[in-house]
Amino acid sequence: MRESISKRLKKADPAVANILAQEILRQEETLDLIASENIASPEVRELVGSVLANKYSEGYPGRRYYPGNVNVDAIETLAQNRARKAFHLNQAWHVNVQSYSGSPANIAVFLGLMKPGEKLMGMALASGGHLTHGHKVSASGILFRSVAYGVDQKTGLIDYNEVERIAQKEKPRLIVSGLTAYPRAIDFKKFGAIAKKVGAYHVADISHIAGLIAAGLHPSPFPYADVVTTTTHKILRGPRGAVIFTKQQAISNKRHGANISDKIDRAVFPGLQGGPHDNVTAAIAYTFGRVATPAYKKYARLVLENAKALAQVLIEEGFTLVTGGTANHMMLLDLRPLGLNGFEAEKLLERTGIIANRNSIPGDASPFRPSGIRLGTPAITTRGLRPRHMPQIAQWFSRVLIGGENPEKVGREVKKFLTKLPVN
Repeated sequence: MRESISKRLKKADPAVANILAQEILRQEETLDLIASENIASPEVRELVGSVLANKYSEGYPGRRYYPGNVNVDAIETLAQNRARKAFHLNQAWHVNVQSYSGSPANIAVFLGLMKPGEKLMGMALASGGHLTHGHKVSASGILFRSVAYGVDQKTGLIDYNEVERIAQKEKPRLIVSGLTAYPRAIDFKKFGAIAKKVGAYHVADISHIAGLIAAGLHPSPFPYADVVTTTTHKILRGPRGAVIFTKQQAISNKRHGANISDKIDRAVFPGLQGGPHDNVTAAIAYTFGRVATPAYKKYARLVLENAKALAQVLIEEGFTLVTGGTANHMMLLDLRPLGLNGFEAEKLLERTGIIANRNSIPGDASPFRPSGIRLGTPAITTRGLRPRHMPQIAQWFSRVLIGGENPEKVGREVKKFLTKLPVN
């Protein structure tokens, strides 16, 4: 990694400097296939480490509780405007860029639009949903009555007729569409129609696929959702943060009244947090500036091409993929035919220098001993890997997980391969 540790830090705190050095080396020498990770640019890291970290700015542009925020107002407004531009939105969409990450952003939306005890409907964890889509261990499942929809157990695909049946029966206050481990496109139009039929808010969580949507490579939720949330790292390659888009005159306003953007803003601050992290806001502004460029669209296409190429060669090597492939940046390996579970496979791969996380797949009863491994291509695409490299990755998977080769032996090949593709 073209990253240096200052002499000042080494002298001031050798222990921390040493751990940082080890992490730089780990990232250089391992292949990151975690679907939710990426490599932030030097510019993003510079902004996150900038003097903006010194400032307190509780409130919103023009309405702060501390003085001295003229530049913070400017950077936050720039981030909002660039976020709209990245998704081709007009001023009808309100943008909040203050949430610290994706989970708090989702909780803020729910607290803004629902009362504790009301029904929240989201995708089940084992089917590809996120913890904040209503899982019992999350605040979303503790504060609200959770109703889950899943996927067809045979195909692994969302059955929209079943989603509508559940919604008609349960009459939830809010329906979440989106994914954290679903390798196919989401039909946001159908979700919007279902929500409208039952009088529910439609919230689309696009944290994993935001970059594909911005590049026109995945259907957009914006014509059909009342609220859209996304993280700003993952495929967007930005800092750890989140953005909430709210339709100023959402169809839900007609049913439930009040300005929902104001409700959500109040849920973010002062409901859940104090001052925003202005250094992160600056990095978000920079990130959305890049997302609107042709270079980013090229990157997003490569992420998709790499994912489809990797899925194909994994199948050729003998692996079973949930849904039989992918239509986005991720894929799920079903390890049951190999007699492995996700925990065992994750450890074997890590010993090989390949970082991929265990994950529940349809039919799993517990997320602690899941039957799958989730893979994603954003980070390796940023690093410079292309479709021609995917057969090599698939072979390493096959040799370790199917052939039973020594992981450390294969790992030496992985390490040598990565020396040609330094982390920038």
